Amino acid sequence: MKIQRITYLSLGTNQGNKLENLQKAIDLIDDSVGGIQKISSVYQTPSWGFDGKNFFNICIKVSTYQQPEVLLSSLLEIEQELGRLRSSEKGYQNRKIDIDILLFDDEIIFSKLLIVPHPKMLDRKFVLIPLAEIAPNELHPIKKTQLSVCAQNCNDASEISMIKEKLRRPIPLSEKYNYIAIEGNIGSGKTSLTKMISDEFNAKIILERFADNPFLPKFYEDKERYAFPLEMSFLADRHQQLSDDLAQFDLFKNFIVSDYYIFKSLIFAQVTLQKEEYILYRKMFDIMYKEITKPDLYIYLYQNTEQLLQNIKKRGRDYEQSIAPSYLNKIHLGYRNFIDTEENLNSVIIDVSGRDFVSNPDDYKCIIKKIKSL
Repeated sequence: MKIQRITYLSLGTNQGNKLENLQKAIDLIDDSVGGIQKISSVYQTPSWGFDGKNFFNICIKVSTYQQPEVLLSSLLEIEQELGRLRSSEKGYQNRKIDIDILLFDDEIIFSKLLIVPHPKMLDRKFVLIPLAEIAPNELHPIKKTQLSVCAQNCNDASEISMIKEKLRRPIPLSEKYNYIAIEGNIGSGKTSLTKMISDEFNAKIILERFADNPFLPKFYEDKERYAFPLEMSFLADRHQQLSDDLAQFDLFKNFIVSDYYIFKSLIFAQVTLQKEEYILYRKMFDIMYKEITKPDLYIYLYQNTEQLLQNIKKRGRDYEQSIAPSYLNKIHLGYRNFIDTEENLNSVIIDVSGRDFVSNPDDYKCIIKKIKSL
């Protein structure tokens, strides 16, 4: 199990649009480091140790799964992405963005690359004032003194003033959603994306147990004969799994993510069943559907048919190799009709055609950014 850690970071800038620099840094930290829990007010201070423009400084509280050295590397990459140019000259200099690790839980770290707590934080008012604002009762790991007291006892005589402008805190997925369902056509990558989100955000995962269904291989050999028992067995298993797993609250997980929603049963049944079979099936489905918790966010991954067929061939399940493009198109139309007509469902369609979010981290980040922006 991944362990979530708390780190406090100091951010400063004295070049360009300073508020914009800070906001961009916050957004990138949220994207690649962890969830932003708190952001201090913005404080204006004179440059420290050199003659330069005034700085805007803040402190933020971040929850992360990264180890300290990995965290440091991530922050350096963010500085570089935002245009910080490091010079070989000694001493302090103007900078577009500066991000320092102040605290990492209550750990004391002395390594070639990193020292935590930050060795100069107690001497800098532009660090202690915003830090004490968001963490007044936290103890300095070495001094064993509350940060609010450290700020009061700081000997730094520099002027510091709070500005009225505020920065926006990105809302973590775990605060926006309790349950996310990810759907898509056969071969769209819904299970892969579900696993990746579960791993990154420490979410409880619910995966469809299709491999355990004895009717599935038989269905692809003789659809008319095995369609009804297949769909009924899927419906019963999905209902039981979702009922059990959604009812069990996991204190160690942030939220729940599944690679299917029970309405999938009706969509496939519409395509595979004869009229009389579907009428009977629909009666059973309506009874079960009323009892299932709806997801806070329903994601449909759209993938073009050509890529679906390539993905199906690539994963190599023998019983899927005979799937026709027309069958996949019918499934897609069923999902679109469901999304267009289901009014009480918070749904979004994400086009993943041409994206390889499993192998390409940038493609994956684009999808996560889309989800976070909803």
